[in-house]
Amino acid sequence: MGSSATGGYCAFTKAVERLGDRWSLLILRELTLFGRQGFNTLADGLPGHISRSVLTARLRRLEELGIVVRRSASRGHTAEYLLTPAGEQLRPVLRALWGWAEQWMPHDPAMALRDPGVIAWWLAHRVDTARVPERQVVLEIAMPGADVPRGWILLAQGTEPTLCAEDPLLDPDRYVYVDADAAALYPIARGMRTWAAAIEDRSVRIDGSPALVRELPSWFLPPEAAELPLAFAASQAGA
Repeated sequence: MGSSATGGYCAFTKAVERLGDRWSLLILRELTLFGRQGFNTLADGLPGHISRSVLTARLRRLEELGIVVRRSASRGHTAEYLLTPAGEQLRPVLRALWGWAEQWMPHDPAMALRDPGVIAWWLAHRVDTARVPERQVVLEIAMPGADVPRGWILLAQGTEPTLCAEDPLLDPDRYVYVDADAAALYPIARGMRTWAAAIEDRSVRIDGSPALVRELPSWFLPPEAAELPLAFAASQAGA
């Protein structure tokens, strides 16, 4: 009896048929990275171009599968899409897929320059959570010329960094502002260059609370100790 006759194979086939297309996985990636998002935010954040009709169809299918749910908007607010409990269970799967691609798929730096969200992801997972401040602070990253020119990373000691698609609106003294193009941030995010070197040659500009600005380089693992997303994905999958 061949393996195709087993129930496990049938379940796997169903998962591939329903989630195996490019846009469904990218939608889940966005919701995993940034949390709940409105339709327009999703359309703008997805790498590449997706038509509104295709995005509508993919979201409807994910809703039918019980992976994504649409929350109706209150007056003056846009309806948002977010992961259901079933969708939340896909987080370690998506992280493991990311880790596998990091190790085995040819790396294309140009891809990161086209999708700065990837750089923010790498930066977030190079944070040494034992070194960041105890109270929550915000790293606001401005990348002029990028498709998504601004992003935010929430940091707090002992807590996994959180990527945000919108400004979390904390007190101004809890912000560090990073201004650089994607090409300058790429080697830092990949653990190939230090913050200090990039700040010194002014390819990266830092502003904000003076105390936080001084501390920022110490919040990240140094290049020789950098743990890239593969290690992060593996630890999360086994958690």
